[in-house]
Amino acid sequence: MCKFTIFYLLLLAAVLQIALALKEGECEVCVKTIEKFAATLTDTVKKDPKLIEAEFKKFCKVSKNKENRFCYYLGGLEESATGILGELSKPLSWSMPADKICEKLRKKDAQICDLRFDKQIDLNNVDLKKLKVRDLKKILNDWDEAYSNNSK
Repeated sequence: MCKFTIFYLLLLAAVLQIALALKEGECEVCVKTIEKFAATLTDTVKKDPKLIEAEFKKFCKVSKNKENRFCYYLGGLEESATGILGELSKPLSWSMPADKICEKLRKKDAQICDLRFDKQIDLNNVDLKKLKVRDLKKILNDWDEAYSNNSK
């Protein structure tokens, strides 16, 4: 009887682990941002969580759009309301993969995985004259170009 109970508990734990694991395409902003950030770190910085946090704050200062929102949720920006940078820096110092870090972050703050990258407009195959003003403004914003409304 005891062997069956242990077996069922292990089976339940395995099923829960599979259910909580990230599916393909989930947490795309989290995974891509962590991978991009981790690629900028030197080996000496990767070993110290405090240095990782300091570098992440520098990384966040130049981030844009969804990456900037991700930084806000983690506490990488000065105006961030919360700060869970330790949940990023410690696992990163242990060389934990980005998807596993995002699973841990999702448990702390579910909206981290709600972030999605905007779909990119293929400028080679689209007629710019037929795009909506909102899409044209987004293209200009992505290029860091200013938009002024001079129509009368």
